[in-house]
Parts: sequence; C-alpha cells; structure tokens
Amino acid sequence: MRRALAAAVLAWQAAVSAQPIDAPNVVPVSPTLVTSGQPTAAALGRLGEQGFGAVIYLAPTTVSDAVRDEREIVERQGLAWINIPMRFDGPTDAEVEAFFDAMSRLAGRKVLVHCQLNLRGSTLTFLYRTIVRREPPEVAYEAVARVWSPQGPWKALIERQLQRHGIAFEPY
Repeated sequence: MRRALAAAVLAWQAAVSAQPIDAPNVVPVSPTLVTSGQPTAAALGRLGEQGFGAVIYLAPTTVSDAVRDEREIVERQGLAWINIPMRFDGPTDAEVEAFFDAMSRLAGRKVLVHCQLNLRGSTLTFLYRTIVRREPPEVAYEAVARVWSPQGPWKALIERQLQRHGIAFEPY
C-alpha cells in the first residue's frame, strides 16, 4: 500500500509540474498541499488562479528576502494568509502546535506552506502529516529529504515531537 501511495503522489507531482510556482525547493505533497521556499511576488499573485485557498508563511516578515506586501498580495485574491514567524535558530514546540492549529483551520483548502528555502516548511509539514494525518513517517519524510537533512535544533525538534506522539522514526 505504501508503494502505491508513493507512486500515486509521484504521478500527481509530474502532472502539476506544468504549473510550477516560481520559488526555490517547491515540493508538491498532494493535490491540496505544496511546500516551498519564498515565492516571488508575481508567483504569489497567481496562487488564486492555481486553486490555492491559503498560504502559511513560517518565517518572520522581516527577513531580507521576504516579499514586502505578501499578506496584501495573498489576501487580495481572497486567500487566507497566516504567519508563524519562526526563528531558524530555535524552533519551538509551541510553533509546531500553532502550525497544526492553522492547518486544521484551513482544512478543505489548497494550502501553500512556505518559508525562505523550504527548510521550516518541509519539516513542519512532515510533522503534521506524520502526527496529525498519521501518514507513515518514511513516506512523509521523503518530501523533507528532497530539500535538506535537518540538523541541530531542527533534528531535535523532529525527534522530540515524534517521541512525544509515540512515533518510532529516525530522521536522516
């Protein structure tokens, strides 16, 4: 079953690659969930046309490569915009919970989760998929591994969250 799920996700990813988001490290997770690094202002302005209903931004709006008017660009299209301003050097369990809450509030919408390079985004989305959606961690982690190998406080965050929820998996 896991192979069939992975094959279906790969087929879907190939189908949507015709409409890429102009951003680093774009990872389509499902038809309703995509993670990426910082999209350009023009890319943000086309999200509504691509069927997105919400954006979760996981970096402070003051980072150097942030799109200055991101919130306005997104909301002008009728999309929800949520900012969880995570510092890269110290992710917290409270921020993970805030992300889970945001994802629950956005159920039924196509969501773009992004940060600067998709390090925060891929990691929190992995935790959400594994802990909340109960997807197999080895399948969900493939989206993280496409972008990076979490180290330091990020690896510790993953290990702590998985242990807290009784999920046996060693991130690589």
